[in-house]
Amino acid sequence: MVSKTWIHLGSAVSRRTMKHRRLRGSVALHVFAGLGAPAVLGCGIALAALYPHDGRRDMTGADNQRYLGAGVLYCRRPDGVPQKAAAAWLIGDPSLVVLNAHNFRNRRMETTRDVSDCFFQIGGRNHVFESGSLHLGTPPDARSLHITDDWAILRLADPVAGVPPQPVPDASDLPTGTGDRPVVMVSPGGHENYRGPSSLETCFVRQIDPPSEDEIRRVRHDCNDGFGGSGSGLFDATGRMLAMQSASLSMNSRRPFDIEFHYGSALLFEGELLKAIRQEIAAIAGTTRVTR
Repeated sequence: MVSKTWIHLGSAVSRRTMKHRRLRGSVALHVFAGLGAPAVLGCGIALAALYPHDGRRDMTGADNQRYLGAGVLYCRRPDGVPQKAAAAWLIGDPSLVVLNAHNFRNRRMETTRDVSDCFFQIGGRNHVFESGSLHLGTPPDARSLHITDDWAILRLADPVAGVPPQPVPDASDLPTGTGDRPVVMVSPGGHENYRGPSSLETCFVRQIDPPSEDEIRRVRHDCNDGFGGSGSGLFDATGRMLAMQSASLSMNSRRPFDIEFHYGSALLFEGELLKAIRQEIAAIAGTTRVTR
């Protein structure tokens, strides 16, 4: 039987506590779907899908050609061994990586790991990040991390060669509201509850919530997710990137989708996130011109 507590980064939070917290943009992070979570698995939750159906399959070479920029964040454990952490995307420029902020901060904005302990892997090669380049989606005085500001941008010390980046996403034309919209969840980092190293699944966006104060909207979807699946991309039928996975409710519970109590959450590429990506690309272009 699935526990009726919300699981958050390996800690249990009561429903009553979560219910009465003030939520930015009516959004709370109940479960971050990033990084391995031995504390959660140690509670006896079996490795399973998020929903009774599970249409995930391994990514192929053709998928990598279609969904450009798909990479993986690796971070070193305390013993120095690199460990797969989450999905990450090369976007708009060979030097620009977009991923979740919760790879480096917890819900209370406490630092959980340093960027220097991590690297970006794409096309079978590892790339280190430029020191001091971390740009978080939260305001400078933020005391909490929520779905719609759970994004971060990093620059690479050297641009990726031979692998094209994902075109700059822009989902600002999608209407707010309910309705089934078919999407493909692309998870280059895979999941701890999936047998393969990466996965892809056709699923549905069921609702797009009203925007938060930074003009980014939360998407509620029924795509299967798991620990390690943070940062997975949601694409439409044309291969256009729409959103980035952030969190899910009651991870691995294998219960039917419920628009209020059991769903996955992603943030659309729009508002401050889209603005920040474009500004970073312009800054990189300016730096390149000056160097030349």
